Amino acid sequence: MVVLKTNPTMKQLVVKSWFFFFFLLASQSVSAHKKSFNQKEPCKRFVLYYHDILFNGTDSANATSAAATEPTELNKFNFGMLVVFDDPMTKDNSLRTHSVARAQGFYFYDMRSSYTAWFAYTLIFNSTKNKGTINIMGADLMMEKTRDSVVGGTGDFFMARGIATIQTDTSQGDYYFRLKMDIKLYVNVMKIIRFYE
Repeated sequence: MVVLKTNPTMKQLVVKSWFFFFFLLASQSVSAHKKSFNQKEPCKRFVLYYHDILFNGTDSANATSAAATEPTELNKFNFGMLVVFDDPMTKDNSLRTHSVARAQGFYFYDMRSSYTAWFAYTLIFNSTKNKGTINIMGADLMMEKTRDSVVGGTGDFFMARGIATIQTDTSQGDYYFRLKMDIKLYVNVMKIIRFYE
């Protein structure tokens, strides 16, 4: 069988030229955006306070979290205890302040030699200022300053990446604690590329 080579038609050349032109235009726009983006400066930053009230068997009206499993008897650091929560997030450290978001997820104590936990939760915003979610997960090393990573989001926080610097603001035994969360979100380059596609 003999295959004949044919020259490209004018229509094929025009189509290929347009594709090449649009590829160059898109790549120049994306590279221009990349140059103006400073990785060291967050594009959005805010501080929120996380309030957790663990159900103690009598305060169902006030509790915002509950132990789904009891701690094991391996140590005194609650090893193996799993807690599910739906906690209010406020702009200041007062629990009575109107909540701007809810933190919904779980944590479990995962170290036998000290109090540390592993978190996975979503901050759910539904206000006139912000709508959407921020997903946070990671080891909660209670002695470290930077503890959890931002791994995604939806709505106003679509494909969010960043860091949530968490500090224990106060605690009252095992039944109430408040965390100060300094959230810094950074531009995701893939988000920019998607915008230009």
